[in-house]
Amino acid sequence: MYPGHHARTTPDKAAQIMASTGEVTTYRELDEAANRLAQLLYGRGLREGDHISILAENHPRYYEAFWAAMISGLYFTTINRYLSPEEAAYLVNDSGSSVLITTNAMANTAAQLLDLIPDCQHRLMMDGNADGFESYEDAVADMPSEPLPRLPKGAVMLYSSGTTGKPKGILRPLPGVEVHDDSLSGISMLERHLLGMSEDSVYLSPAPLYHSAPLMWNAGLHELGGTLVIMDRFDPESFLAYVEQYSATDSQLVPTMFIRMLKLPEEVRNRYDLSSLKMAVHAAAPCPVAVKEQMIEWWGPIIQEYYAATEGSGLCFIGPEDWLAHKGSVGKAMMGTLHICDDDGQELPTGEPGLVYFDQETPPFEYHGDPEKTKDSRHPEYSSWTTVGDIGYVDEEGYLYLTDRATFMIISGGVNIYPQEIEACFALHPKVADVAVFGLPDEEMGEYVHAVVQLEDGVEGTDDLAEELRSYARQQLAGFKVPRVVDFRADFPRLPTGKLYKKPLREEYLARLS
Repeated sequence: MYPGHHARTTPDKAAQIMASTGEVTTYRELDEAANRLAQLLYGRGLREGDHISILAENHPRYYEAFWAAMISGLYFTTINRYLSPEEAAYLVNDSGSSVLITTNAMANTAAQLLDLIPDCQHRLMMDGNADGFESYEDAVADMPSEPLPRLPKGAVMLYSSGTTGKPKGILRPLPGVEVHDDSLSGISMLERHLLGMSEDSVYLSPAPLYHSAPLMWNAGLHELGGTLVIMDRFDPESFLAYVEQYSATDSQLVPTMFIRMLKLPEEVRNRYDLSSLKMAVHAAAPCPVAVKEQMIEWWGPIIQEYYAATEGSGLCFIGPEDWLAHKGSVGKAMMGTLHICDDDGQELPTGEPGLVYFDQETPPFEYHGDPEKTKDSRHPEYSSWTTVGDIGYVDEEGYLYLTDRATFMIISGGVNIYPQEIEACFALHPKVADVAVFGLPDEEMGEYVHAVVQLEDGVEGTDDLAEELRSYARQQLAGFKVPRVVDFRADFPRLPTGKLYKKPLREEYLARLS
């Protein structure tokens, strides 16, 4: 299903509202805008399987771009608005996007992209104009608002940071079908049948739209015909105020957001009427047991949890009652069959931790342009079993508990950060001989980025040098990837091959915190 159905049945209903301004887009307006962009893209020569990218803040026209791709058989790639120009250009180029849509708010980054994306033929800017960019509004103004004669279903190609430092596009075959009024995606079916969402839902979205979960769950709400309320950015008190203002019934959050709301003074937390809220689902990062207990005590037994990945390899789900009986679990498998295996791929007994695999009937994902990473994600014997590198165990009732990650991926505020990209940046600094980056516990963010640096001979580790290295990294990396702390040490633990052995180093720092 897509907004065109609701444009015919409930044309004047709010498809979305921008929370801070109250700007409303009706289903008719959303459908007509998506059709105009789809007509433009088709007229510019884009056909099924071609790619477009968007670099934008939480913008009221974000979803017209999304739906234009979904009804044109195109791949849609979102770009984290906080990436550096070089990082953003990599996504445009690697995806093979022939269209980049951006906004005037992103003009500084967009201007620096121009020379870095020579093969991107069509560059459109919303809310204004800049050298090298065409006005989005002018480009679509004269396009027909009717749908294309054929509506081949498109797909997203989102990126998951790779352990080699370069993000990898998660590519699935196009569905190969046309969009129909009576069909729902997997996400919207979960929303309807598992979480009880419907056309009556008012869904408050506090997260950046470039992330996979908000992007797809919000789109699922559009399929159901509900009303989406989009926050510009998360603010703990504003979230509570918007629940009351818009009588929000549903939302999706990450644990960091819970923590920030719990830190509000009690009088602030009690100031707002949250009685309309019927369901809040969380994912993206482990939630401390104590935090979830406090949230259930505050909001009642409405907090749901799922475990999944951008790769779409499988899904576990747990409701509040089951969670209270299995604290710390991320639930039972709802999509795919769970397998816990050792390093050789042998299945392990109940209760013993190992690599988490899902087996699904749908074709497994591929990492675009990286057959080696794709191969590493597969079970050594069963190609339909896939993993994203998480470690966990299953209890006798089939509940999954995550214990660790096979890689040293850091999850900070629900965002995945891969250390090797940061290490590669630090390694280029002339005063750095070697570096290890890993995550350490943080009460609010889940983890923070910590760097330990071995300096070149004769260089002294000082606070000024630590700040110099952080400034150096900030010039090349997105701000959320820059280590909060930079420590120095004379040498590192190493394997017999001479390779840095990061695990005991991280364990040493963890021991200091215990």
